[in-house]
Amino acid sequence: MNKAARKKNIVLIGMPGAGKSTVGVVLAKRLGCRFVDSDIVIQEKTGLLLHEIIERQGLDGFLKVENEVNASLEEKRSVIATGGSVIYGREAMEHLKAAGMVVYLKLSYPAVERRLGDLNERGVAVRDGQTLLDLYKERIPYYEHYADITLDCEDKMIRDIVAEIVSYIKSKKR
Repeated sequence: MNKAARKKNIVLIGMPGAGKSTVGVVLAKRLGCRFVDSDIVIQEKTGLLLHEIIERQGLDGFLKVENEVNASLEEKRSVIATGGSVIYGREAMEHLKAAGMVVYLKLSYPAVERRLGDLNERGVAVRDGQTLLDLYKERIPYYEHYADITLDCEDKMIRDIVAEIVSYIKSKKR
């Protein structure tokens, strides 16, 4: 059994709109474990919506909060859906990789663009003047660096993505 298969959590990373939360809920039900949305944990701990944190503390302040919250998660046997910007927090990503198998839900830029609405209302961590394409190009190397496995989610149904993850987990337990 390889190291990734022994880890207790499954950590989902990827661009906003990639389906991390939706896939996470279905995957947790399929595996019979907990589901944790780290964006909701951030909102619970701060008492603010993501976009409110960005408005009040700026992007750097938000990224600091996101890093601290994700680095302090103490989940066991859980599927953890992270915010798309979690990959900027070195401490958070080291902690999450140590605590689980990191799965990158990969989408093409056109698919991300189609799925996203208002970036600010959604609480997407984007710098002033930065376009969605800029953000996409900036983040892809981080997602690829931290991923234990990468799943191409282009034009796939949620159940198919979940089935691929479950199949991968089962293949590593042999």
